[in-house]
Amino acid sequence: MWIADKWKDYEVLDCSGGEKLERWGDYFLVRPDPQVIWSTPKNDPHWKKKNGHYHRSSKGGGEWEFFNLPEQWSINYGELTFHLKPFSFKHTGLFPEQATNWDWFSNLIHNAGRPIKVLNLFAYTGGATIAAAKAGASVTHVDASKGMVGWAKENAAASGLADAPIRWLVDDCGKFVEREIRRGNRYDAIIMDPPSYGRGPKGEIWKIEDSIYPFVELCSSILSDNPLFFLINSYTTGLAPAVLTYMIDTVIGKKFGGHVTSDEIGLPVRSSGLVLPCGASGRWEPK
Repeated sequence: MWIADKWKDYEVLDCSGGEKLERWGDYFLVRPDPQVIWSTPKNDPHWKKKNGHYHRSSKGGGEWEFFNLPEQWSINYGELTFHLKPFSFKHTGLFPEQATNWDWFSNLIHNAGRPIKVLNLFAYTGGATIAAAKAGASVTHVDASKGMVGWAKENAAASGLADAPIRWLVDDCGKFVEREIRRGNRYDAIIMDPPSYGRGPKGEIWKIEDSIYPFVELCSSILSDNPLFFLINSYTTGLAPAVLTYMIDTVIGKKFGGHVTSDEIGLPVRSSGLVLPCGASGRWEPK
């Protein structure tokens, strides 16, 4: 398992009864987590002294309950700064477990010895974008949500990257890649974090188990002749690490050789010393 264990401003303090207790900087949140199927004693005092609690509804969705929590605050990961705010469906605008992937590809970019062009698809609030830009890459950031792209720009500016070579695009990822193929544009690395389900601006249906393999094939057409890495993140239960490996190796490995590794990603839990699983990632690199 790849573990994001270098955080100073974030930690999972405890998890029990379908929920996790987290520290985000100076604030403590309780949020539901479907992986937490165990019930252990909730001894950490912050279970009762939390600043925010997302209550899931039996009818779907849910709502936040706040106790002295600002509308927005920031945390840091090394030289990266992220603005946080609780919004729909329990999210805060950041997936801290992704830091293990940021460290991996930042090292590749830093040591490449050449200019690197990165494409970040389904790019959300830009964690991977600003990590790649801070490592020295030029980045194209694509997300269908105008609000998420605006939030990502704020994170970049807060991280000292307001003038970095980042293209910010509000677009359907599939349509964008198709246009890049026609334009002849190429990228040295591709990052994608596709949703399990979604709808495009014209009602197009994205269902990951049906759409992801053809999309990876499509994206392989815009990789440069000497690509540096390819990364897929998945929070969909059916896409186990071995599935990611098989899919990436069948498309990217067949075309470029190299090596594919996939694994669960996770966060350390302070109370138990164990690791909370948080999805899976598949990584391709040339050797």
